[in-house]
Amino acid sequence: MKYSLRLLAAFFLTISSLAHAVSLDDLQQRFSQQPVLRAEFEQQRTISGMSQPLNSSGNLLIAQTHGLLWNQTKPFALKLMMNESRMVQSMAGQPPQVVTAQTNPQMFQFNSLLTALFHADRKVLEQNFTVSFRDLGNDSWQLVLRPKTTPLDKLFRQITLEGAQFLNTIQIDDMQGDNTRIRFFNQYTEPKTLTANEERHFSS
Repeated sequence: MKYSLRLLAAFFLTISSLAHAVSLDDLQQRFSQQPVLRAEFEQQRTISGMSQPLNSSGNLLIAQTHGLLWNQTKPFALKLMMNESRMVQSMAGQPPQVVTAQTNPQMFQFNSLLTALFHADRKVLEQNFTVSFRDLGNDSWQLVLRPKTTPLDKLFRQITLEGAQFLNTIQIDDMQGDNTRIRFFNQYTEPKTLTANEERHFSS
């Protein structure tokens, strides 16, 4: 009788753990319910032949209806705005550089992939990568992407994403042996619509 009770308890514990396991579909649904995401970031890039890594930091804004705003503040100011039709890079003292989907379609392929990373868009990811998803427990997860299409397979060895409620880290290992690690923190989703100031960044 005791053995049967232990077996039954183990069975329900197993069912319970499976019920709370995170899947890639869960992740996509979770991120799709975040119309606006704001975060700070720290980026460290290690380049072969350089003794010291390159560090940068700033803040990030992703709006499903507007695009992505990457605002680097250190070691120098650089602002990058991307949406479905154009990319604008701005640096202090220099005129903005504008690239459109028509003038550089390959750049916009990377733009759509970057958006897919932040939104965990399964369809786009599986079109371009071999996808390996792991539930790490405690609502944490890891997503490993290995490129299977050109030119991605000529540039990247793999891209590893980890997080929980939000995407917390991206590590990019390229074919030259260099790697980039980006850590996101202080993420928040309120307000769920853009402020007037945020709107101006996308319309400028």
